[in-house]
Amino acid sequence: MGDSTQFVIAGNWKMNGMLEESLSFVDNLTENPAPNAVEMAIMPPYTLLHSLSKPLAEKGVVLGAQSMYFEKSGAFTGSISPLMLRDAGCHYVILGHSERRDIMHEGNALLRKKLDAAWENGLEPMFCIGEHLEEREAGTTNEVLKNQLSVLAGTDVSLPLTVAYEPVWAIGTGKTASPEQVSETHAFVHQELARLGRKCRVLYGGSVNAGNAESLMACEGVDGALVGGASLKADSFMEIVAAAARVAA
Repeated sequence: MGDSTQFVIAGNWKMNGMLEESLSFVDNLTENPAPNAVEMAIMPPYTLLHSLSKPLAEKGVVLGAQSMYFEKSGAFTGSISPLMLRDAGCHYVILGHSERRDIMHEGNALLRKKLDAAWENGLEPMFCIGEHLEEREAGTTNEVLKNQLSVLAGTDVSLPLTVAYEPVWAIGTGKTASPEQVSETHAFVHQELARLGRKCRVLYGGSVNAGNAESLMACEGVDGALVGGASLKADSFMEIVAAAARVAA
């Protein structure tokens, strides 16, 4: 565990989830085995935010969104504002996910605007960073992560922030970084954040599941997990929470 006193296990549902099955997911969540040591969070699609806000809160789960636009309102067809996310009950918003960077071509300049807008409107960014396989193999992982983290330069370090390191080659592929790779990279990320004046949780993401969660959470510098596919089922999500609770004990 890194500098945090509380793990966070966050489920990113991506473009998955209909209302009935999502309410069933919440019904099937069991009690957090270590509420003081592990925070649970779910990031469903926009269409489910309002419907899940209250039932998730009743289960002690924090609500988050998967992205947002940086303007508060206006003629931005198809976009969702930070004020809308707050209105729906969100605490977190994922920014910089590799799928947004790669598919939607979101770069540092846009992400800085989104970060600033999130903070201005009372949201905590869950800021994602990560390298592609060719960058890992070329030995440029740290350079890539340093560039991605550079958007934090000059921001108010008192504002809340969670960082998620997700090697792009491990997202949804079934491949997971080795404990050595995870510990080494998280050490660099914490070091780079400290250089920028920040001390915050750094989560690991990339094919996290019930089988590997405990070994990943035990890695030095890991403060939780951003979970994809394994967060779509209540039982597997709770198994990951239980793994974090065992490491925290």
